[in-house]
Amino acid sequence: MKTLFISDLDGTLLQPDAKLSQYTINTINQLIDKGMLFTVATARSEASIKHILKDLKITVPLILMNGVCTYDFVKQKYIKIETLPEESLRILLDMIKKFNLQGFIYTIKDGVLATYYQKLNSQPLKSFYEERVNLYKKAFYQVEDFELLKKEPIIYFTLMDHKEKLLGVYQYLSKVANLNCTFYKDNYSPDYWYLEVFSKYASKFYGTQYLRSYLGVDSVVAFGDNLNDLALFEASDIKIAVSNGAHELKKKATHIIGKNTEDAVANWLLENANL
Repeated sequence: MKTLFISDLDGTLLQPDAKLSQYTINTINQLIDKGMLFTVATARSEASIKHILKDLKITVPLILMNGVCTYDFVKQKYIKIETLPEESLRILLDMIKKFNLQGFIYTIKDGVLATYYQKLNSQPLKSFYEERVNLYKKAFYQVEDFELLKKEPIIYFTLMDHKEKLLGVYQYLSKVANLNCTFYKDNYSPDYWYLEVFSKYASKFYGTQYLRSYLGVDSVVAFGDNLNDLALFEASDIKIAVSNGAHELKKKATHIIGKNTEDAVANWLLENANL
């Protein structure tokens, strides 16, 4: 049986400093050398994962930005991208303006990813920006108004704020045709939540289904910790939650393992990958 193993990154495979432990790197590489098909499904973009995963021998395409993109890590190019439809984008931009929301817009044009923002008016927004600029050398561009980008090939919105401010927006946008949303707590700033918005046809579910067909695998084993991994679990045969994960996700899991700080994913793979 041909099995694909897919892991979330933050809160699942990564340590609290957003890095892979040397133990996890060594263990996964040893298993890949033996034939394990391993990849990640993450909310992160290719700019940061190139740095985070640089020591892993991954040859399988990656599911990025919660399924908006499928990225060939070896050839360093996108093999599948979902953009936001114009009519749904109009509704989203109106909601952002109405509730004075801040965050980041992503576009991919001619294979190049660009990230835009209006203001960095909270510490989580600043931290998000500084980590990616300082550590991953990612390019960010400030714009006076997101409206200026409405004709660009927009693929993704990341909005950050307190749960009570974003909850109503999430509930409204969840009902808009051709939009898909994830809403979950920030792993690094617990008082803040992410509301991420993208195409209806982009999610960790669709990304997993695409890889299942693309690779011709018989089964998928998934690892996750947060609410945006519910879609990943839905598309997988075996669903494994780390013990530090969200309660709602653990209720959907077929197995619950140790914490991300304990290299739980690497340990499970070492004992159960059957290579």
